[in-house]
Amino acid sequence: MKVLVTGVTGQLGFDVARVLKEKNVEVFAANRNDFSLTDYRKAQEVMRKFKPDVIIHAAAYTAVDKAEEEKELAFKVNGEGTRNLAKIAKELDSKFVYISTDYVFPGEGDNFYATTDKTAPLNVYGASKLMGEEAVREILEKYFIVRISWVFGVNGKNFVKTMLRLGKEREELRVVSDQVGSPTYTYDLAKLLSNMITTTKYGIYHATNEGVCSWAEFAEEIFKLSNIKTKIIPIVSEEYPTPAKRPKNSRLDKISLDENGFNRLPHWKDALKRYLEEIEL
Repeated sequence: MKVLVTGVTGQLGFDVARVLKEKNVEVFAANRNDFSLTDYRKAQEVMRKFKPDVIIHAAAYTAVDKAEEEKELAFKVNGEGTRNLAKIAKELDSKFVYISTDYVFPGEGDNFYATTDKTAPLNVYGASKLMGEEAVREILEKYFIVRISWVFGVNGKNFVKTMLRLGKEREELRVVSDQVGSPTYTYDLAKLLSNMITTTKYGIYHATNEGVCSWAEFAEEIFKLSNIKTKIIPIVSEEYPTPAKRPKNSRLDKISLDENGFNRLPHWKDALKRYLEEIEL
């Protein structure tokens, strides 16, 4: 099997390429120097040459707040860029994995969002990722759309690393407590994706680590496991305004994983413990 992975300088792309190589899969680890998502001809040229059996599209415009002012760029990369790759996947008859987000939902109530629930993004980033989903569904039949949330991995910036840094600098931290979701460890997710692509169980999936928490609870667990004494002061979203509105409910239903015989990811506390051990090595 030959797999082309986009976004390998990011958290998920890095771990996907790592896990596939551990399994001795032939991987083309693509970054923006190989081709731009918005340059259809160049992307087509690279992919025709490699002839991937699977394309795992982990690259994206992910600057959530900045997207509010760079709307055109966000839609160009996440929407049109994904459309470009989907068209090439169709031409090459490659399986296609599109990494999406909990931000496609409005984040209301406290129920777990099913894969079939109505989408209604609150911000530009969510809308641009939904545009990518729509392109994949329109063009392809052999696709996996995998929605994730609250990502952390060894490569790149994330909430865990930010908390570890701030915890060493401050005696107390104000952290939002009314946004609830599930952290996702990219190494665990990469292992699921590496299994998923060996099947033909196409469709839409939600894949995060098990369990839910607020950002404040997540921060408390980070400090507890790292033996950091900084006090967490829970606040509501309105006390920490951001350019992009965030969903308060990011709970995602994983039943589609169960129905198709895929193992759910371990609990987020277990994932966090392993992650902290990995980055401290």
